[in-house]
Parts: sequence; structure tokens; C-alpha cells
Amino acid sequence: MKEIVLDTETTGLSVKDGHRIVEIGCIEIENLIPTKNVFHCYLNPERKVSESALKVHGYTDEFLADKKKFNEIADDFLKFIEGKKIIIHNAEFDIGHLNNELSLIKKEKITKENVIDTLEIARNKFPGSGISLDALCKRFRIDNSNRKKHTALVDCELLSKVYINLLDQKEPKFQFINNKEKSFYKKNVLKNYSKIVIKPTSEELINHKKFLDKELKKNYY
Repeated sequence: MKEIVLDTETTGLSVKDGHRIVEIGCIEIENLIPTKNVFHCYLNPERKVSESALKVHGYTDEFLADKKKFNEIADDFLKFIEGKKIIIHNAEFDIGHLNNELSLIKKEKITKENVIDTLEIARNKFPGSGISLDALCKRFRIDNSNRKKHTALVDCELLSKVYINLLDQKEPKFQFINNKEKSFYKKNVLKNYSKIVIKPTSEELINHKKFLDKELKKNYY
């Protein structure tokens, strides 16, 4: 099964304030293993980057000025994600911005049925604990030292590893992959993959107990 791990960077938080996308990153995975197919582009948002967003990703107005506009890459992007589930951390944000861009050029919007939100998975799996991408990398002992700034492709690479751990997969699956590809992924992908059992911290145990006490007081019958 092919899926797309996706991330965007924007000029600011809200589409209601006219904010636009400045970067799209997509990594294709098949049976939880990254393929060689990647979609990546910087975009001219046709407006200024907010100061708060600049601190997050570091893309200046000058850097983005000569980049393509969304309407120029829209067809290639839609073709890349076509027919595949999309994996996003905090999907409401990214899908909101993507659908805003698509609506501006009168293209069909991305439906929620095609999206898997890892933030929701993490929230249900670890109630009361940190569920940001950095927090989940720490929990699963995934090296995120390269994440100096928020950049779409780096975040996609980290999220693909987080996603595997959230699904409790002990190792990526090799179904429908030939021996040559197996050798490539064992050498280049699996050496960076680790699935480690993490013991809960004292704070997590306390939060879990509070959650259980609260739920058990409810009258379910």
C-alpha cells in the first residue's frame, strides 16, 4: 500500500488572515518503507511572510520571490498524491492551507477520508503527554538533531519514522518489494530505523492514573 507523508510551511497560521503556503514536502512510502519518490517545492506566496513564521522556517520574502506559484505546480502535486492516503501531523492545519490554495485556482479540495492525522493517533495513544513532532521523536528515540528549523522534507522524514512507531510496527514490511530493493532499504533505510520499548516516566504514570480515575467515575451502564 502506497501512502504519502506530507508537510507544509506557510506565511502564517490562519488562511482567514490571507496566509499562504511557502513550501510543500511529500515522501512516498510503500508498506511503511520510503520509496525514492519525493515531491518538494518552495512557493512564492504572493504576500509577505509574517515575523512569527519567519522564526519557524527561516524563508525570507527575498528567497521566495523567484519561486513558482501554487497554480504552476498544482497539477504535479495532485498527480503525486492521487489515490493515496496522506499522512500528516496536525492535518487540520496543512489540509486547511492546501484546500485554500486549491480553492483559489478552482481545483477540487482534498477530502478528510484520504487523510490520516498522526496527531490524533498520538492524542488517543498517549493521553496527557506531549504529542508534538519533537515530543514524539523524543519518546521513540528518533534523532531529530537536524531539525534546526521547520522544513517540510526534514519533518516528513521524521514523521515517517514516528508513524511507524505509532502503528506499533516492529519493522517495516517488505511485501511486493524485490530482492534488489530489499538490499537497498536494509542498507540505507533500516539502519536509521529503531523501534524501542520506552518505559513511562513518573509524570506519565501520574497522568495515566488521573485519566483512569476520571473515566472510571463515569456511569457507563
